[in-house]
This record gives sequence, structure tokens and C-alpha cells, in this order.
Amino acid sequence: MANPAQGAKYRGSIHDFPNFDPSQDAEALYTAMKGIGSDKEAILELIASRSNRQRQEITQSYKSLYGKDLIADLKYELMGKFERLIVGLMRPLAYCDAKEIKDALSGIGTDEKCLIEILASRTNEQIHQLVAAYKDAYERDLEADIIGDTSGHFQKMLVVLLQGTREEDDVVSEDLVQQDAQDLYEAGELKWGTDEAQFVYILGNRSKQHLRLVFDEYLKTTGKPIEASIRAELSGDFEKLMLAVVKCIRSTPEYFAERLFKAMKGLGTRDNTLIRIMVSRSELDMLDIREIFRTKYEKSLYSMIKNDTSGEYKKALLKLCGGDDDAAGQFFPEAAQVAYQMWELSAVGRVELNGTVRPANDFNPDADAKALRKAMKGLGTDEDTIIDIITHRSNAQRQQLRQTFKSHFGRDLMADLKSELSGDLARLILGLMLPPDHYDAKQLKKAMEGAGTDEKTLIEILATRTNAEIQAINEAYKEDYHKSLEDALSSDTSGHFRRILISLATGNREEGGEDREKAREDAKEIADTSSSGDKTSLETRFMTILCTRSYPHLRRVFQEFIKMTNYDVEHVIKKEMSGDVKDAFVAIVQSVKNKPLFFADKLYKSMKGAGTDEKTLTRIMVSRSEIDLLNIRREFIEKYDKSLNEVIEGDTSGDFMKALLAICGGQD
Repeated sequence: MANPAQGAKYRGSIHDFPNFDPSQDAEALYTAMKGIGSDKEAILELIASRSNRQRQEITQSYKSLYGKDLIADLKYELMGKFERLIVGLMRPLAYCDAKEIKDALSGIGTDEKCLIEILASRTNEQIHQLVAAYKDAYERDLEADIIGDTSGHFQKMLVVLLQGTREEDDVVSEDLVQQDAQDLYEAGELKWGTDEAQFVYILGNRSKQHLRLVFDEYLKTTGKPIEASIRAELSGDFEKLMLAVVKCIRSTPEYFAERLFKAMKGLGTRDNTLIRIMVSRSELDMLDIREIFRTKYEKSLYSMIKNDTSGEYKKALLKLCGGDDDAAGQFFPEAAQVAYQMWELSAVGRVELNGTVRPANDFNPDADAKALRKAMKGLGTDEDTIIDIITHRSNAQRQQLRQTFKSHFGRDLMADLKSELSGDLARLILGLMLPPDHYDAKQLKKAMEGAGTDEKTLIEILATRTNAEIQAINEAYKEDYHKSLEDALSSDTSGHFRRILISLATGNREEGGEDREKAREDAKEIADTSSSGDKTSLETRFMTILCTRSYPHLRRVFQEFIKMTNYDVEHVIKKEMSGDVKDAFVAIVQSVKNKPLFFADKLYKSMKGAGTDEKTLTRIMVSRSEIDLLNIRREFIEKYDKSLNEVIEGDTSGDFMKALLAICGGQD
């Protein structure tokens, strides 16, 4: 393992063991494996406490002392995941990578994810060492083996990465940055079809510093992050590879934090991925990975490994992790700075919001009205025609269609649809036919009707709508139900929760940008009140700030709060509050941080596990279809490794599914 550059801060979790004696360690390992059974605890404790360089010396001493191959003995004595982990630690990194790639290429099928992970993340020097190690270990040419096992643009990009010739000069030409951003735009978004070769050339060869600036320029030029264009223009393993390259350019530790999280979330653990990353990053950037893991996933890497693995395997992984981070919601000092920098990036990034339902270009209300009438006339109903027309028209066009239907047939289209359709499909189609403000007003009314209150729906709508949307909802509510929304909320809720909802329902949130000085004051007020232990004062202070300040300003408040306290404001809310008040404040914070992600989470939860929450699923798909459903789709696949389309297909059925998929707008 190469030593870090002089003056650079070491970010690995495994260090050289002090007072190291390779002969003594070799003897200890021999003793641990002698006789019947083996002392696995002693083996893991010793090997996971030595650096890779020291492990190579132990291997040499073991051979000198006993004439035996240490790795062969370990393979014989150990088994399963624990054996794979310990043997992985005993190989030099380049040989470990070579073994992983050999396994990925062997047998039936190819483990493309392994190829992508290794080749997208390694430095030029690491790639050169890998190629040499592969040749030495298997007497084969790595490039030839990859060409023989892959194809198309995926193959071409892998071969480019295998050259290990990425530029390393940090001096960046502004003109070339603009040119590359323009070339990528023209190769994808502006072109009929995609010029994949341009993506391969630029992303495979330019320096990391240069490409980070290209990505910034691309966002400024197109209003989209480069990742969105890659998802739209590329597909399959080639798309996954290019996204991995972009992630590693932006932040290699963040890429690995995400890979580790996905390896352990949900049912089952992807142990090969978990082992490969923990072994390969333990002496490179494990501390950075841990910091980002804590920041992104609100739990320490250590705690997730602890809960997801067992036995000696777990103990060895925890040794590589190098320690548990602070309690939930708290960042250790370096992680607070990482979190702050991530907020800085989110504050400057301006992502264009896009819906999936757009106005039909060839809209003909007369033809649509006649087709709908025909679909509902006589015995039986032509649901396919109804779904096709309603889901492929904008809301403004649907309102025009209602008028035309009445003019032609003297009938109320909504009433006809209601009598012809039923169940979830009826709820979805009728929801699409209502103007957005009247739809939200109706959802709020239903949430307050009858016995009990649906607080989650009240929170979801009032915590996420803009001032203009809230004001329109107020007017629609008054018009439809002859009562003010504020009066309805007052009579149906109580205490601090009522005050929060009424504050949100006024639609008077500030709309300016951030005020850094005021943001520091707001953050200090929250921090001071949090430490006072006065729950009532804390809820009042949070309400004053979270319900009235602009989104850009609140993002700055959250940053300043992290900087002051090493805590994320969301965790303080979860720790200090409870019930509906907590849920309302968390929803506001998550919406401020990333509104499409907030809705992606709600959609996922509406469909995961036994049973489906059709009402939530319908409400979000209807209300976000013309606003940001495309962005929600992107956040969904990024977080859950499955497309929204795929999850809807697996969790719903029949005409309801057809209509949802039409609104979803496509597979990612």
C-alpha cells in the first residue's frame, strides 16, 4: 500500500500496528490454526489490526518459518463470508481487485456491478497496478478478457478506463470547460439519438477537477444535472457505468458510502460488495466514507454493519470500520464540515423541476369529448380510452374538455365518469379531472371528515405547497365547502399542531433569498432553545422559523445549525419532539432540503411491505404529475435502486396500474 502523499492527512481506518513483529504474528497465526478447529477470534483480531504492508511481511515470515502458504491455510481453516473477508485482507489491493474482476468475469454471466465499481473508482496508478497484478496472477491480459466478456459502449468505456490515462493536471482551461459542457449537451439533449462516443471521450479522459467544473457549467447551461441527461440519453450497464464515473468524479467516498448503504438496506445483504469495499477502502478513505454515510443516511456505518451482520464476520467488519460515530443526529467534527459543504453544493445547485404530464400537442377537445362519450355509452365501459385521454392531457386541457363535453352533450363529464368507474381507478381519474387547488382542498376536507383526522395528509399538503398554491387552496376550499380552511383546521386539530397548520395555511412564507446574518441568528436561537430543555419554547421557536422563512433562507439556517452544533436540525426535532408536531416539522425540513426526495420517500412507503396505501399513492401521483414527478422519479431510483415505474407495476394491477404508469411517464 502506497503511503499517502507527504503532508496529506491519512483518512484510512487501519494503521500500521506499533511494535510490529512479523515472525511473532506468523507464529500466533500458526498456533491459532493448529490442531482441531481454529481460534477465529485470534485470527480476526490479528489480521484486522495490521496494515496491508504488514500482512505481506507476515505472509513471508509464515512461509520462511513453516514452509506453508498462509493464504492456503486460512482458506482451509475458515469458511464462508468470514473466509472471503480475511483472505481479501491478506492480498495486496491490486491483487485483491484482480481476484474480484476475475470472479466477475468467470462462469455464466458477468457481474457488471463489480466491474463498474472497481474501474470507475480507481486512480491511474491503481489501474496500472491492477492490470499488472491480473497478468501476474492469471497469466492473462485483462483488457482482452473484458473485451471477450462485454460489448457495445459499455465495453468501450471499460477499455478507456483500463488505460489509466485520465488527465491529472489541476490547471483547468475555462474555454475547454465550456466547450466540453457544450459538446456533452449537443451529444445528448440536442441530438436525435445520442453520440455515446463523446460521453466516453470526455468522461473517460478529462481530469477530475476539470470535470467537476464541466458538470457545474452543464447545470448552468441546461438547467439539468449531468446525471439527469445520462439517465435520459443512455441505458443499461453503459448508463450505470457513466453514472458511477460521475459520482466518483464528484466524490469517491460518497460513491462508496452509497454502495455500502445499498449493500445492507432491505432484505438480505450483498456480502461480496460489502467485503470488497470494506477491504479496499480501509487504508484509503474509510473515515471520509464514514462521515458521508452518517451525513446522508442518518446512522453510522458501524451501527448498520452491527445490525446487518453476525459472528466473526461482523467483528472483522467492525474492526475495519474503525469505530462508531456519535449518537443519532450528531456528526463528529469532520463530518459536520462535510455536511456543511454538501449543503453549500445544494444551495448553489438549481435543478429544473419537470412534470411527466404535459399538454397534448394535437389537442382536440371536440374529438376527445366524443371519444369519452362513446367510451361510456351503452353496456360496459371502455376504460382504456378513458385512461389514454385523461392521463395524456394537461389539467388545463381537461378543464376545457369538461366544458366541451357539457356543450356537446348537456352532461357533466365528472358525473358520468363517477357513474362508470369505481374504486381506485375512479379516485385517480376524478382526481386528475379536478383543478389542482380544488383537488387539494378536497383532500384536506376528506382528511378532516368523520371520526378521527388524517394528520399525515394535512401535513403532506400544507408543508409542501408554495404560497400561491396555498392561497388558491384557501379560495377553492371556501368556494366548495362554504367555510374557511382556517376555521376547519381550528375545529379539527388542537394545540401546537393546530398552530403550525394554521400558520402554514396562511400562505405567507417569505419568498426572498437567504440572509446569512439572520440565518446565523435563527440557527443560534434554535440551538439555544434546544439546550434549554423547555419543550414549549422549542416548539414555538421552531414554528416561528420553519413556517415563515423562505426555503433558500431555511437551507442556510440548517447549514449554520450544523456548523454551530454538529447536529442536523431534523435529528433535533426527532429527538426533542413527538407526535403530530414532530411529523409536521420533519416534513417541512425534508421538503426544504429536497422536495422531490420527500415525495419519493412517501411513494416508496405507500407501496412497500404488505398492502398498498392507494390513497397516498393516488394523491401524490395526481398532485405532482405536472410539477416535479420527473424529478421524483429520479430521486426514487437513486435512493431505492428501483424505478418508480417498476415498483408501481409490482404493487398495483389492472386499470389502476395502467393509469398510474401513464402518469409516471416511463421507465428509468
